[in-house]
Amino acid sequence: MLNKTARWSLACAFALALASALCIPAQAQTYPAKPITVIVPFAGGGPTDTVARLVASAMAKDLGVPVNVDNIGGAGGTLGSSRAAKAVPDGYTLLLNHMGHVTAPFLYSKLPYDPIADFAPIGRVADVPMTLVARKNMAARNFPELLAWLRSNGKKVNYSHAGLGAVSHLCGLLLMKATGVEMTAVAYKGTGPAMTDLLSGQIDLMCDQTTNTEAQIKAGNIKVYAVTTRTRLASMKDVPTLAESGLKNFELTAWHGLYAPKGTPAAVVDRLSHSLQKALQDPALVQRFAELDAQAAKASDATPQALAAWQKTERDRWGPIITAAGVHAE
Repeated sequence: MLNKTARWSLACAFALALASALCIPAQAQTYPAKPITVIVPFAGGGPTDTVARLVASAMAKDLGVPVNVDNIGGAGGTLGSSRAAKAVPDGYTLLLNHMGHVTAPFLYSKLPYDPIADFAPIGRVADVPMTLVARKNMAARNFPELLAWLRSNGKKVNYSHAGLGAVSHLCGLLLMKATGVEMTAVAYKGTGPAMTDLLSGQIDLMCDQTTNTEAQIKAGNIKVYAVTTRTRLASMKDVPTLAESGLKNFELTAWHGLYAPKGTPAAVVDRLSHSLQKALQDPALVQRFAELDAQAAKASDATPQALAAWQKTERDRWGPIITAAGVHAE
């Protein structure tokens, strides 16, 4: 028979376990009770930041609390992602990242987090087309002429990207694979400075999202040769696709996903996913996305299950490409 002290200890342990079991449902019922922070692992003003701020604003309407964006750039997006992975899993710190989230393990041998195991997917957010652009004084009049120039110059050609693992970097890898031309990659700390050097003519080529390039294209500050989508874009109907230009089997759209740290209560993740789905139907967001040629994810894709499945598809696609390129951060 247990003595009084033992009975008291057992009762306390039971009460503590019961309180812990009841805590998660209670938290889910009152969530959210304070502002939410969405970490964007890239500099402010870039294409991923643009998507994040539009989505955060729309989600705030539904959630009833401010949804703030915190830009933590550096190390190809891994610095901010690492911070998000180590955040308290209570639904108040999230991560919005592009496709580089799942390709990071192929580039960084000492990644301080696991993009799959350390995060709970919330849902896909948006797909953004890419454009192949060049300095304004590039002589080539179209993509076939540009391709001939690339093949004649090879490593003398420099293309800019926003850092290892950035979508602009991945697009460059895919372009080199498709054309068989090995160019010189120049890494920057974000698409802002990369675009600056393209505008000044210091860089020859760049492949980046329309959220970063479209304004410069329409202003005539850079040359555009093609879009990376299957069909032409509504806002740039005179710009051909790479497939139309003779580069077959080249299709790339920058997708973005929303994540929470692993261990976030399932009910909270579901609440966030529901809010994301609602935000992606917000008329103001839909209109702004359309102006940027971005496509909001369908409700069926803005779910934890859909994003988890998509991540696997993308790992299987990009792993061999990055491995064959032999590109590593360390």
